[in-house]
Amino acid sequence: MPGSLLLSFAVLLLIGMLISERASRTVISTAVLFLLGGFLLGDGVLDVIPLASGDPVVETLAELALFSVLFTDGMKVGFRDLRTAWHLPGRALLLGLPLTLVITAALAHFVVGLPWLESFLLGAVLAPTDPVFASAIVGREEVPPRLRHLLNVESGVNDGLALPIVLVLLAAAGGTEAGGWQLTEEILLGIAVGVLVPLVVLRLERLPFLKAQDNLQPLLTVSMGLLVLAICTATHANLFLAAFAAGITVASYGPEFRHEFEQFGELLTELLKLAAILVFGALITPAFLFQEIPLAGWVFAVLALTAARPLALWVSFLRSGLPRNQQVAAMWFGPKGFASVVYGILVLESGIGAADELFHLIALVIFLSILAHSSTDVVVAKKLDERESRPL
Repeated sequence: MPGSLLLSFAVLLLIGMLISERASRTVISTAVLFLLGGFLLGDGVLDVIPLASGDPVVETLAELALFSVLFTDGMKVGFRDLRTAWHLPGRALLLGLPLTLVITAALAHFVVGLPWLESFLLGAVLAPTDPVFASAIVGREEVPPRLRHLLNVESGVNDGLALPIVLVLLAAAGGTEAGGWQLTEEILLGIAVGVLVPLVVLRLERLPFLKAQDNLQPLLTVSMGLLVLAICTATHANLFLAAFAAGITVASYGPEFRHEFEQFGELLTELLKLAAILVFGALITPAFLFQEIPLAGWVFAVLALTAARPLALWVSFLRSGLPRNQQVAAMWFGPKGFASVVYGILVLESGIGAADELFHLIALVIFLSILAHSSTDVVVAKKLDERESRPL
């Protein structure tokens, strides 16, 4: 990591932590801080962080961050969790996610004029959500439990569901060397590695003469993740699906490790996320936003924020019994999934013909989304709290 990037990250992290308590009660957000920090420190403004799209640190950091996100996301959704409370998240994932993808693709085709293949790739990249950016919603007990559970499970699963679609569409567009059976092999091998490695480690840990010390149990979970990452790197298995499968396997067959790893894992993932957001912001210049994106791109971005997910979830929640104000809150908090940040970088690095145009649109949607959603999460949480506390 270049010295200027490391110094910038350290300073922004210190500022973010010092204002975090106040930020939790206001519209200030650490995600916004790092995004704007990257934007201001990048090329075109202060030129402190000299990064370009082809810089190895961009792709490496993005891959590590997404691996960590998918691993920790998988641990939020063990098989038991999915069986016991699947009603609303199932609607959002099995109906809402595909509809969001299709509506976003239609907007890209008819508003921007992209070909259908690239439009669906754009829709797949922007479909996942990540309410970790809206922590005031999923982290406050005042918010109705059904809504918190819905957003938690949805965000934990939709990155993994969207990933195979992104990979297949990217391969179809010529963005990967793997195609057809080779891509299928990489995906299946990744899932197999993600399932088998944790199962073997958990079985070993339960042997009478092998036992992790209590205070070191989080590191045992980290070692599983690192082993999965190393094996996938050596065998060219898909490391993202391996990470997601490994997280689900740990949650399902070693729930005590999920509990021990939870705080440590969230902090590690948050660090990598913020670093990736800083890099993402540094790739966005004033010229990028205001000269290189046409008016149609801005219209698409606004519609992607205000129409695609709201319309998809409105259909998904018909006759669900979820109160209207909670439906609206769930509809609003998208499409700024962190996975979309990394998928956007992967598209940019893929070298497909429309890579630059797609990245511009992805970056604009996420840029506006982080600004809009991360600055309204506290307001929406307070409104929900007031509504729930209102006497009947």
